[in-house]
Amino acid sequence: MDVGKETTPSEKLVLEFIEDTALTEMMRRRVSSLQKTGQKRQDGERLLLPYEAVYRLDFSIQELNFSRWYFSLSGHGRVTVTGISQHWTPDLTNLMTRQLLEPIGTFWRNAADPIDSPLKCLEADMQEFGERIAELAKVRKVMYFLLAFKEGAEAANLSCSIEFIPEK
Repeated sequence: MDVGKETTPSEKLVLEFIEDTALTEMMRRRVSSLQKTGQKRQDGERLLLPYEAVYRLDFSIQELNFSRWYFSLSGHGRVTVTGISQHWTPDLTNLMTRQLLEPIGTFWRNAADPIDSPLKCLEADMQEFGERIAELAKVRKVMYFLLAFKEGAEAANLSCSIEFIPEK
């Protein structure tokens, strides 16, 4: 599924969302540690849920304009993409709910939909989300995201990237 505007191949930068397995594992260990010790999460802390993983975008160029999303999902399910603010330093602090950005991106194919039917999304939210990512790229070389896999969606069946046009 493509959401955005057309560009010519020579003037675009396509970045793939890459799972940050080390950071995902670190956040899972935090949940496990709290459960084992019977402690509660820090006030306002956002713990990683079992169906979530941390992904990242690495910006080689930081002056960008959003162009479009590329999203494919084999099978049925729902995937939400939530951006994390530039103020989160995962090596120093726990993730806090106030650091989650809006709008979120949501792509889905319902169980009743034919397997080859196009994915659905809220295009206005996806456009705004893409523009927000481009804006945040100006101040960060790396941006983190929570991807949630629900209703049968699996990470192995997902391909997600975002296209930008470098500013001249």
